[in-house]
Amino acid sequence: MTALHRKLFRDLIHLRGQVMAVTMVLACGIATYVTMRTAYYSLVVTQEDYYAAYRFADVFANAKRAPESLKPLIQAVPGVAAVETRVVMDVTADVPGLEEPASARIVSIPSRNLSNSHNDPLLNLLFLREGRMPERADEALISESFATANQLHTGDSLSVVLNGRWERLRIAGVALSPEYVYEVRPGEVFPDNRRFGILWMSRDAIAPALNMEGAFNDVALSLTRDANEKDVIARLDQLLDRYGSLGAYGREDQISARIVNDHIEEIRTSGLILPTIFLGIVAFLLHVLMSRLVATQRGQIAVLKAFGYRNSEIGWHYIQLALVAVIAGTIVGIGLGLWLGTGLTALFGRYFLFPSLTLHVNIGVLLTSAGISGAAACLGALRAVGRAVALAPAEAMRPEPPARFEPGILETSGLRIFFSPAARMIVRNLDRRRTRATLSALAIGLSVAILVVAWYRMDAIDQLADVEFSHVHREDALITFHEPLSPGAAHEVARLPGVLRVEPFREVPARLRFGNHWRRTSILGLADNAELRRPLDERLHPVGVPADGLMLNTKLAEILGVRVGDRVRIEVLEGERPVRDVVVAKLVDEPVGLGAYMDPTALHRLMREGDSISGAYIRVDAASASKLYSVLKRMPTVMGVAVTEATVASFWKTIGDSINSTTVILVSFACVIAFGIVYNGARIALSERGNELASLRVLGYTKFEIGRILLGEQALLTTAAIPPGIVMGYGLALWVAKTHSQDLVRLPFVVTTWTCGIAAVVVMIAAVVSGMVVARRLQRMDLTEVLKSRE
Repeated sequence: MTALHRKLFRDLIHLRGQVMAVTMVLACGIATYVTMRTAYYSLVVTQEDYYAAYRFADVFANAKRAPESLKPLIQAVPGVAAVETRVVMDVTADVPGLEEPASARIVSIPSRNLSNSHNDPLLNLLFLREGRMPERADEALISESFATANQLHTGDSLSVVLNGRWERLRIAGVALSPEYVYEVRPGEVFPDNRRFGILWMSRDAIAPALNMEGAFNDVALSLTRDANEKDVIARLDQLLDRYGSLGAYGREDQISARIVNDHIEEIRTSGLILPTIFLGIVAFLLHVLMSRLVATQRGQIAVLKAFGYRNSEIGWHYIQLALVAVIAGTIVGIGLGLWLGTGLTALFGRYFLFPSLTLHVNIGVLLTSAGISGAAACLGALRAVGRAVALAPAEAMRPEPPARFEPGILETSGLRIFFSPAARMIVRNLDRRRTRATLSALAIGLSVAILVVAWYRMDAIDQLADVEFSHVHREDALITFHEPLSPGAAHEVARLPGVLRVEPFREVPARLRFGNHWRRTSILGLADNAELRRPLDERLHPVGVPADGLMLNTKLAEILGVRVGDRVRIEVLEGERPVRDVVVAKLVDEPVGLGAYMDPTALHRLMREGDSISGAYIRVDAASASKLYSVLKRMPTVMGVAVTEATVASFWKTIGDSINSTTVILVSFACVIAFGIVYNGARIALSERGNELASLRVLGYTKFEIGRILLGEQALLTTAAIPPGIVMGYGLALWVAKTHSQDLVRLPFVVTTWTCGIAAVVVMIAAVVSGMVVARRLQRMDLTEVLKSRE
């Protein structure tokens, strides 16, 4: 072991507190990066492998009823590799142990799958979790999330209303499909796995029941590598147009794939900015630590150079000191990140239905984290090391010249008469080292900002849930019908037991076009005086649907590039499929979905139809809810029933868990930052001002008074850092709101006073704890001996 190695070991022991603080902050930054990047990588790899292995289709289309003879024409479209025609039906289900009626989507399984003949390509293959493929007409496979939520297993039974007939189905097995990685009811965004699931049945069994013999109402395509997806979609629309097509769409617009992609993109962006903040703070801490060390070791540097050590050797010695903290922080951070990444990946596995979702460790991520941390160390220590090697031996032998101070803010402003001697010392010292004080306050402020962002996400989710389920959707249940019915159906619903209020609606699938932009959505016909389902503005005031024209939510208007007064082309995908140009009369801000609204009368004129309804929002007497749901289960005209209370519970189960988990991580890391900054600042101040504090001790100041002077600086810096930290938190929260603004869900921008207050309190507590640690060390120090050693 060389002399420099022994010196390095002694320096590490002497600076162990500061080195550990740097290590902790760096570990948090590396852990954040590794957690988010490995979770992101795991989802991407799992998704790509699953889609490829189980032949997830590239293009999808629905129709009313198309002949099977159309399949060869679709197969002949340039760019089409494989075609899978299917029969798909949404039905009401009676699940054992479930009071409310559930909804199920029945998807046909090709006959060749049942006979194990795989001569033709098969798309959207099923992964059997348990059981076997159906062998009889009354057997079905059930999706895993639906089975788990209702505690159903192979051999159990459930009942469905199949084309007006009550059918009892036996569960042959539990399966997964790449088409339903995120399993959600049609037209909704948040999953309710207990009340919605997928059933797969033999096509030979369900086609006769639905009058689909020799026909199909759903088709999936896979494309060749050189295919033009837009051209294939356009040609497919032409072929299916006369058969009631609802419009073909690519994989990006498939609801499950889109939501999974949105979540993956959120994870990717979240894993960039927070590690950057942490590593920037590490660079600052290393710079302060190395600057202080060089300043106190001028004599040692001179001796080393006098004994013939080269500048490169001395510089590398100090770089090694920084790298020790970096290597330790990187090892701890990678380990912590992999552990947290495993938990986060498992959390995603609860509502992303992959056959297997485990942590995929990307060596590139680990190497990148080590490289970033090493770069932060070099950046932080570079200037201090440069000063170390630039000192000439004769100059370094002399004590560092005292700093030249000029009258500060207290003297120039005349405010010093209002301060005690101890307070003057605190203010003067900060005023004389403005750059360091500013950077320290900035670092503490960033910890405040991270806390604001952490709690902002909880505020945003709370507000999103409150707006969506308390103000926009005020109904107790939503009933949808298989086909549009006459207004008399609303009166029939009103006579059902427990129904207190009924508000019918008309919903029409349509394609909206403006210039080169288009989007598939549904136009909802709502009465102007609706109370159960109301579009709202930013202040939560009801927005009346215009008597003429179209009302869009702001996100859909942004996608189409339209403003109020523009004319949008509506291509209706139902009935006679009219095409009309309609003026955009209003815009409304909504956090969920891509809403388009029209007055029911105007919508009927657009459709060239008489009065008809697609469903109804209802308010229910809780005492009679069980009886009502029992009746709805057996109504053949009812396609589905969505209970708001159950939807809210499902929302918090899926969204709330992930938000709470990430909030705990961010709060913990922000506390580490605050602790590390204050502790390092106080320890460095104690070392730099040891002679001054010892002199005060000799003059009669007590240890408590000296501690108040030392820690008062850190308290003042912490207090001063909170307001700009809150401002930075606002900025970061706004960035999160914008980057998490997806087509289906947008986080509202809301930062409450409580959030700012709790962020400030948490940072203060972290600062107090670090101050107590330093004060304890101060109590054990003999400052008189410090004074003697300086002499």
